[in-house]
Amino acid sequence: MLDFGYYNMDCVEGMKQFPDKYFDLAVVDPPYGIGESGKNNHTRGKLAISKNYKAYAGEDLNPPEKEYFDELFRVSRNQIIWGANHFISRIPYDSHCWIVWDKQNGDNDFADCELAWTSFDSAVRIFRYMWSGMMQGKSIWEGNVQQGNKALNEKRIHPTQKPIALYEWILSRYAHPGDKILDTHVGSASSLIACHRKGFRYVGFELDPHYYKLSSERLQAEESQMNIFDFPEILPEEMRFA
Repeated sequence: MLDFGYYNMDCVEGMKQFPDKYFDLAVVDPPYGIGESGKNNHTRGKLAISKNYKAYAGEDLNPPEKEYFDELFRVSRNQIIWGANHFISRIPYDSHCWIVWDKQNGDNDFADCELAWTSFDSAVRIFRYMWSGMMQGKSIWEGNVQQGNKALNEKRIHPTQKPIALYEWILSRYAHPGDKILDTHVGSASSLIACHRKGFRYVGFELDPHYYKLSSERLQAEESQMNIFDFPEILPEEMRFA
């Protein structure tokens, strides 16, 4: 069985190494099958470094096959699956608990929001977070809008990158201290950075070597900083790893 960490390998092959229900929560962002490979971002805006664009594996032309979902549901107790509205027929369970990420995009041709299917039995929840150029930051309703302060923005390294704050919000609502987290399509490593900040053990997979390298460097830069979870002796017992 693989240890906790981040791996440059096929996620289906990786998941096969774990026993049933090993992970408490899988938070995944697989290809949606809508062709959003980054080439669209290349022509529609300057969010990615377009002059250095590199297509990632699969070009987002097809969502994962049935084998992927079989393994995902086998190895995890609960799941949050981004973009599932595009491939809902491949998910074997119904859910009324969806997550809505309102991107606060304004007047442009990017989607106003993204949707995530969840296995939880709770109400639909919305997370508002600006993710358009210089306007990254919490929504105006929360009183904290980064008005053009580029120094506070996350560096974009992947065409379908999501903000760290989104994953921190997810973990704060849907995970519990000591939970083991799985991400099958790491991309930019935003999810793994959030796990590190929140003190969760994780396993992550990324197939594309180019984005694995970039995201590994981003993750290592984050993990090189001191974190409260580096000092388990001062943590409450329920927040310590078993």
